Amino acid sequence: MRSILLAGVASLFVSQAAWAADDAADAADDQEAIVVTGFAGTKTDTALIELPQPIKVISAETYQAQGAISISDTVKYAAGVLASPYGRDTRVDGFNVRGLDALQFRDGMRDIFSYYASITSDPYNFSRVEIVRGPASVLFGQGSIGGLVNLVSKTPEFETRGEFSAVYGSFDRKELLGDVNYALSDTLAVRLVGRARDADTFVKNVPDDRLMIAPSIRWKPTPDTDVVLTGLYQKDKTGSTSQFLPIVGTFKPNPGAPGQLDLYTFVGKAGWDRYNGHSAQVTGSVTHNFSDAVRLSLKARYIDSNVEYFTHYADSYSNPSDPFAVYGTDRRTIGLTADASDARMNVFSTDNNLQFTFNTGESIEHKLLVGVDYSWNKVAKRYAGGNELIDLYNINYAALKTYDPTGPFTDESQKQLGVYVQDQIRFYDRVSLVLGARRDHVTGSSGQTDNATTFRAGIIGEIGAGISPFFSYTESFLPLAGRITNADGSFGAPFKPQEGTQFEAGVKWQPERNTLVTVTAFQIKERNRLLYLAGGATTQSGRLKTKGIEFEASHTLPGDFELLLNYGYSELKSETNTSLDYMPRHTASAWTTKTFGLPEEAQLRLGAGVVYNSNSKSTGALDPYGLNPTIPAGTLYSVVTPGRTTVDALAEINWGAWRFAVNATNLLNKKVFASCLARGDCFMAAPRNVMGTIGWSF
Repeated sequence: MRSILLAGVASLFVSQAAWAADDAADAADDQEAIVVTGFAGTKTDTALIELPQPIKVISAETYQAQGAISISDTVKYAAGVLASPYGRDTRVDGFNVRGLDALQFRDGMRDIFSYYASITSDPYNFSRVEIVRGPASVLFGQGSIGGLVNLVSKTPEFETRGEFSAVYGSFDRKELLGDVNYALSDTLAVRLVGRARDADTFVKNVPDDRLMIAPSIRWKPTPDTDVVLTGLYQKDKTGSTSQFLPIVGTFKPNPGAPGQLDLYTFVGKAGWDRYNGHSAQVTGSVTHNFSDAVRLSLKARYIDSNVEYFTHYADSYSNPSDPFAVYGTDRRTIGLTADASDARMNVFSTDNNLQFTFNTGESIEHKLLVGVDYSWNKVAKRYAGGNELIDLYNINYAALKTYDPTGPFTDESQKQLGVYVQDQIRFYDRVSLVLGARRDHVTGSSGQTDNATTFRAGIIGEIGAGISPFFSYTESFLPLAGRITNADGSFGAPFKPQEGTQFEAGVKWQPERNTLVTVTAFQIKERNRLLYLAGGATTQSGRLKTKGIEFEASHTLPGDFELLLNYGYSELKSETNTSLDYMPRHTASAWTTKTFGLPEEAQLRLGAGVVYNSNSKSTGALDPYGLNPTIPAGTLYSVVTPGRTTVDALAEINWGAWRFAVNATNLLNKKVFASCLARGDCFMAAPRNVMGTIGWSF
């Protein structure tokens, strides 16, 4: 097979891994190899230093110190990751890994299946965030080509402890947070995590309110059996901080207009525009060790989600280079669309595997994983909407038209069944080989059926002086619903799954336990990308090549000092025009904290960070709808968004059971564009946000 051949010729061992522990206390006490007990790398308890794959683990303590208020914020200090590529979005979390969009998983199972059918996850509900770079279908089934972000839920531990916090911050942000863990006995523990928030945002009339309650219970009837049941109820009342403002009048001048638009203009009707929803989830997991050599893992989750998304947006798209020209000569009037949708999403997922540990020689150890997973999701939506003309520089908000979706819902559903096998082979406690394969069967409500086989192979080994090179090959696939649309409007063959392959090589240097330096190079090839042609036609011959390098360095002295340095370069090239929105080629970040002793056993911790994204280029059709007969069909133009640098800071005092902290993101309050797209609209990066926290722990 391809994977075995690739592994056999891998004479260059490479490395990329992320050194991390679940929390600082564990890191201080544990002098053994650090293992990730989550799902991201291999679905087994394996030291990250033994994984021939780049896995980044970000603890809750780290991303809370960095001032994260969304899942997107948790990953912004990671190499090769672009967080919030379209600015802060209260509707969805967005992250770009290795130049491509990444999918979100929770506890190893995908939980986002449709845009605007679910609400964003709460970072306070997780113990860590894991980033897998590159294709990962062998373990996770259908997924994005660039990578995935996995959220690991907080679960009960067999000790009694807790914390409560009160937060006040910018835009009248008021929050109460709590995390209480109680050991009922040596075999039974419960935990309750919650947040209540009342807040506005930097866009007028867009709130950011939330109620989140996450109870969980853990029962360990024997040392070999562990049962965990977690629940979640979350209700959000918010809107869209993405207002889809036109390029002309914001990023570019609008000649003849009264001036530049307010970059945070609210385009909508207060009280009607909204993104309100709730999510209820329950997850159960059982692990049982039949012996030291055989381990069973069972896991299942059900999600029920409802979202109301009512919004207005300007017609920035009919004539992207000059949208006002379509509607007259006053340079103020523009088309406005009202769009209202109700969405319901139901998801059932399960992942079950057996792990066998055995030797085939005196110094050859195996971890063989055999598993089957299944997921079913159903998304139902209904819509209403209409169009009108407005003066974008002086909107008559009271006169804006509104609509309410009625009638039947349109349903779409999908089922996926996958079988996977993986063997981790450890030679002489120095070299690790990982081989894996998977077969998937995917069916959709439209009758479309897709089958896919994916492989992975990787090798890593220590050659001395803490240097461990590795080489890896991974594959991924992503089914696409729908059919080819011909130029006459008729439909052709069903879409083929989007496929990706990646080769990766690098080296990791770990001179001592608390220091890790990694350099990685990769190349990703993607096939069957959709191409959108003139007149609404589509085809599927797009090919995309992504290549780049990543650098990560970390030095951590738990409880005293932390230094993180990251750099990523990714270059995307398409064989044909795919109307891709190209992401920044360069991303870089640095974060550091230092703790100082104060009188009466108090401690002061200061932190600072900087995040840099280079300029980004978006290319699209100059006249996508053929409104201007003087412009030849297919004429392209480009928009370049300048690079941006933002600074974050932390000041924190811990005194006994009390914690006093001030976080600031975008400390210098730079008003910068996150991205401007050739399709016609721009998105602002979030302005300065300052939060003060008072916390008490026991």
